[in-house]
Amino acid sequence: MPAPYSYDLRSKAIEAIKRGERKTDVCRFLKISRNTLDLWLTREKETGECQALANPNKGRRAKIKDEDKFRKFVRENSDKTQKQMAELWGENLTQQNVSYFCQKLGITRKKNLRLSRKE
Repeated sequence: MPAPYSYDLRSKAIEAIKRGERKTDVCRFLKISRNTLDLWLTREKETGECQALANPNKGRRAKIKDEDKFRKFVRENSDKTQKQMAELWGENLTQQNVSYFCQKLGITRKKNLRLSRKE
């Protein structure tokens, strides 16, 4: 998803229009589309501000809500596969969800053997 234009650029464009500059000249100078400028002007007229809208739905929702409970669950079931863990946890959890959350918490599937080859 592309990043929104900066607030500074938006305010400069609106100020130029209020000073009496032509919309087409402002759009060419700032390299923005006419539709974008019209949307900024409309938003500024309706709300008094031309700030970009915040996206509250950024990212995905976590299916696992309690990190400590999940970490304890993984320790208790470390001998099981991720698919088996997903079935035990329930709540429509998949193997990929278990994998993603383990990665997020820094839990690896590798065995922690303290054997040295040099010995």
